[in-house]
Amino acid sequence: MAFQDARVLVTGAASGLGAALTTKLRDAGARVLATDLGAEPADGDPDYLRLDITSEDDWAAAVDRVEEQLGGLDMLVNNAGVAGGGRIDLCTIDEWRWITEINLFGVVRGTRAFVPGFKRQRSGRIVNVASLAGLVHPAGMGSYNAVKAAVVAFTETTGHELAAYGVQAHAVCPSYFRTNLMDSLHGSDEMLGQVMSRLVHGSPYTADDIAQAVLDGVERGDELIVPDDAARFAYELKQSDRAAYDAMMRKQAAKLDGLEGTA
Repeated sequence: MAFQDARVLVTGAASGLGAALTTKLRDAGARVLATDLGAEPADGDPDYLRLDITSEDDWAAAVDRVEEQLGGLDMLVNNAGVAGGGRIDLCTIDEWRWITEINLFGVVRGTRAFVPGFKRQRSGRIVNVASLAGLVHPAGMGSYNAVKAAVVAFTETTGHELAAYGVQAHAVCPSYFRTNLMDSLHGSDEMLGQVMSRLVHGSPYTADDIAQAVLDGVERGDELIVPDDAARFAYELKQSDRAAYDAMMRKQAAKLDGLEGTA
């Protein structure tokens, strides 16, 4: 896909990966409508729209804005999301509902909003930012793993359904990278939050690194984009040596509970 003059909507575009994708797409000549939950930015960007991804009314307004301003859409980037999780007995049902409403149903709502237009024009790209947690499933992250795995499954299904219309769907599955995602962390499991924060802030990857790898993957037509070496190593280990993968994950689980070395 050539990004020059492409009409793109990015959610969660005010910071982190969304901001990096928006900048790189604009630098490549794309016309990007940047959306986020916050008020209009101080610079008065005319190509910004406040969008709550949990609101169907907001998505309907986004479709109208795209038609009025861009005349249609070539690529939807469902990037907005939150951090959460917790061990099985510590993560509450309310926390499960919260993360599912945002990280899964936000993607579903956005996709449903723009699929009719993609079908009419018989072209388009849908880029859904999931996570490595959608492919490999560390201890203490049941709710986050589950919704990200659901995003991967939903993206694959979307790609199958829309292929005959010339529409391609891409699932993006990065490992931890340095961003402000942890600002959205919500959950009762404080130990898990500390572990996630260390992994995010200690990552060698930046949002710019991941954004470039995502766009390269979209250009190649990759339907599953695993954009960094750490993510590829973990996913390949699970596929090639399940016993080693299980041993690593269970060691991490024991460490989280303070049980490492007690078996």
